[in-house]
Amino acid sequence: MEIFLGLLIPFFGTTLGASSVFLMKKELSPFIQKMLLGFASGVMVAAAVWSLLIPAMEMSQDMEKFAFVPAAIGFLVGIGFLLLMDRLIPHLHFGAEKSEGLPCSLKKTTMMVLAVTLHNIPEGISSGAVFAGVLMGSSEVTLAGAFALAIGIAIQNFPEGAIISMPLRSEGISRGKAFAYGAWSGAVEPAAGAVTLLLASKIMPALPYLLSFAAGAMIYVVVEELIPEASEGEHSNIGTIGFAIGFVLMMILDVALG
Repeated sequence: MEIFLGLLIPFFGTTLGASSVFLMKKELSPFIQKMLLGFASGVMVAAAVWSLLIPAMEMSQDMEKFAFVPAAIGFLVGIGFLLLMDRLIPHLHFGAEKSEGLPCSLKKTTMMVLAVTLHNIPEGISSGAVFAGVLMGSSEVTLAGAFALAIGIAIQNFPEGAIISMPLRSEGISRGKAFAYGAWSGAVEPAAGAVTLLLASKIMPALPYLLSFAAGAMIYVVVEELIPEASEGEHSNIGTIGFAIGFVLMMILDVALG
């Protein structure tokens, strides 16, 4: 039951953020969006380091000076996986005029939701990987630490849910549909987490690779999308401030609860 709840926590964060479409009449200002994008970036980078890469290397201590190998391989494969998905899945980022991925005839709003859904996959994988470590009794991953990661992801998913639903509302979509699209984009997280949990439970030696795979995928999202969007135009320094706050918050959560 605890594992099931842990996998759902990030989804709750996205859903709660998407519900802001019922409370707010106007789209988030660029200033606020930059702060939130920077905050999400900081949380994801800190989670990648403290909750994923470091435990992956600690699990590989029997390899002595080569303990970095599973983390390095998993990290690079995670980067490559998201790069491939970015090239294959049709999606459209908010504010962009040209879609990415394979050519298709999908609606603009559908491709907007796919863009966020694609980038939520790494967060689901990371939750599944750490809870798999708990299930398998790994000393490097504690239940408190796994919940710290899930809570950290949920915190950064809250503004992400708002950033999804509010622009959809400005596109003329009803509040109910904008909320549903925002919440649906987060549903991929518990699904990806459950798949990762099942894989890890079958192949225990794969856990360090799965943890670092999730880290690589998360870093890809940060470097490819979040930081560039938070840094473009005016007030780019507010994104940096948001990054620092998010990074420190996630670091505190992981160390204090882990």
